[in-house]
Amino acid sequence: MILHGYWRSGAAYRTRIALELKGLEFEQQGVDLRTGAQRSEAFVALNPQGMVPALEVDGAVLTQSPAILEWLEETHPAPPLLPGDPVDRAHVRAMAALIGCDIHPLNNLRVGKALRETFGADQAAVDAWAARWIIPGFEALERLVAVHGDGWCFGAAPTLADCYLIPQIYSARRFNVPLDAFPRLLAIDAAAAGHAAFVAAHPDSQPDAD
Repeated sequence: MILHGYWRSGAAYRTRIALELKGLEFEQQGVDLRTGAQRSEAFVALNPQGMVPALEVDGAVLTQSPAILEWLEETHPAPPLLPGDPVDRAHVRAMAALIGCDIHPLNNLRVGKALRETFGADQAAVDAWAARWIIPGFEALERLVAVHGDGWCFGAAPTLADCYLIPQIYSARRFNVPLDAFPRLLAIDAAAAGHAAFVAAHPDSQPDAD
């Protein structure tokens, strides 16, 4: 498997976490979003959307991190990242979507670039924009973890929801978002900091990291 990604991309980060949790070996090829490498002819031939991650596997190219993570769960079911019960699976997917659909797309690199170039936002304004979406999302997730969590977002082992949460906490810190109001989420982040799969997937551990 070859994972095309960028070290700070939240979507690539969550994909790395899932690959590491599954214990799978994969090669990495960096795509520097800052220089526009995602728009190169070679990369667009892999992923016409020109976004990371893209996962090459068995002659196919998989794109969009939710689809990749679902494929990983279907083809490499152990250890599971979704519970066995259908209702519980829906809860985990909802937690992941809360981040992947309602928070992350609003604070990714291309949105920040648009805020700066089109609307003249400085870094303080970009940080405020990110906080506007991260804080209410984390408020909801904190309540959900209070109901369903037992050391992780759902239960006592990492799930897809944790694959999404940890990169978003990383991004929140980059945008100077205060996190003291989310003790359960911070406890999960602390658990991830001591978990080998999450450590290996961390942006600072990647071959293309600055």
